[in-house]
Amino acid sequence: VKLVESGGGLVQPGGSLRLSCAASGFTFSSYTMRWYRQAPGKERELVAIIISTDGTTNYADSAKGRFTISRDNAKNEVYLQMNSLKPEDTAVYYCNTRRWGVDYWGQGTQVTVSS
Repeated sequence: VKLVESGGGLVQPGGSLRLSCAASGFTFSSYTMRWYRQAPGKERELVAIIISTDGTTNYADSAKGRFTISRDNAKNEVYLQMNSLKPEDTAVYYCNTRRWGVDYWGQGTQVTVSS
């Protein structure tokens, strides 16, 4: 299993970013995918999830109305569109999947929201 995130960067408050995660090594369409984030000095937290079977999505309260998770099963990619970014969204964002009870993570992509 390999997960590779991209798309992070420095953005001003109120701006937008689109994160991507390229997956390989497993049958992507069969697995639920998640985005987590970890801010300095804080625990890693779940941001968004997209279910494999029907594409149902769910979000942390902090992300509702601003973030959108989506997937392209033909490309083996999952995305996180982030709008109206706030300084408190600054964190390393990780793509995740769980296979046979084992969590797999990418290397993360840094998102910094600052003026």
